[in-house]
Amino acid sequence: MNLWKKVILTTLGLVLISVAGLCAYGIKMYSDASGTVKGVYESIDRTSKRRETAVNIDAQEPFSVLLMGIDTGDLGRTEQGRSDTTMVVTINPKEKKSTMISLDRDILTDIVGYGTQDKLNHAYAFGGAKMAIDTVENLLDIPIDNYVSINMKGMKDLIDAVGGIEVDNPFEFTLDGITVPKGHIKLDSETGLAYARMREEDPEGDIGRQRRQREVVEKIVNKVISLDGVSKYRKILDAVKDNVKTDLTWDNMVDIQKKYMPAFKDIDSLQLEGEGQEINGIYYQIIDPSKLYEVQTNLRSQLGLSENKDMQAQDNSNYNNYVGGNSLSDTTNNYDPNQDTTIVDPNAYADQNAVDDGQYSGEY
Repeated sequence: MNLWKKVILTTLGLVLISVAGLCAYGIKMYSDASGTVKGVYESIDRTSKRRETAVNIDAQEPFSVLLMGIDTGDLGRTEQGRSDTTMVVTINPKEKKSTMISLDRDILTDIVGYGTQDKLNHAYAFGGAKMAIDTVENLLDIPIDNYVSINMKGMKDLIDAVGGIEVDNPFEFTLDGITVPKGHIKLDSETGLAYARMREEDPEGDIGRQRRQREVVEKIVNKVISLDGVSKYRKILDAVKDNVKTDLTWDNMVDIQKKYMPAFKDIDSLQLEGEGQEINGIYYQIIDPSKLYEVQTNLRSQLGLSENKDMQAQDNSNYNNYVGGNSLSDTTNNYDPNQDTTIVDPNAYADQNAVDDGQYSGEY
């Protein structure tokens, strides 16, 4: 799991709290929870190109969710932002199994609907959730049925709402003036956010950070679905309501709680990462086509879809273009963190990555 696996688990946790809480808190809790879900609901006008008919959650069909952690909402960041943490979850209730895959934000890929190749996390900056969904769907060759996004403040508020989380930190570090000591410690909102964001002092870089993010998510979810979490449901709902967006409806969430929960007892966590490479002075992750095809086939299998052998040739072709740097157009890397509009004009803004001297040095 990744930090924004928290996203689905936040929403699914919300479901658990709301439905399980009917026994403990009755109609009041149901009303509060359903009201919050209605507040975070944000539909997207899109149809997956990889499904002939929309998935039916009520019928217990396997489905997928894109999870995005947006780098705004705290630390003075109010712009459109990027999906600096991206995960895809596939849930198969019949096999009682879920697969969660973390996608490196620096993956070089086609930005669907923008006519260019760029870092994966820029898709959200260029076109919001819709463009991010279309881009991930194209990269992984699976239908993306739903999405959940959460910002930094949402994570902080959730950590506080559940009363903090305990972790074993292997080394002390400081980020933005917040020191996180070594050892078995209890994280609050400030130290928890630092723990999830830091990567420069981690020997494993972004991979180590993503491992810590998965840990944070798991700890939050475990507390959310506990009896203690139920008793704190109001704080959890407050943490969610202003910081989460999803196209899962209240009925969807109730169906998931009733019919899909056994699938979350067996979670296979994967990581899609490539080899770091500079192209035109910019750092990217280039995905090995054989590894990408293996992931695509695995995820398709989880969704009950057959292997798509045509993608193998396409993956190889993309890889050869990326490695040669031949497919990168002049419109790459135009994300401006101060731009408020959803779609960024490629001719209006300077290259925000031009200052990179290697791996992106930002911190989520």
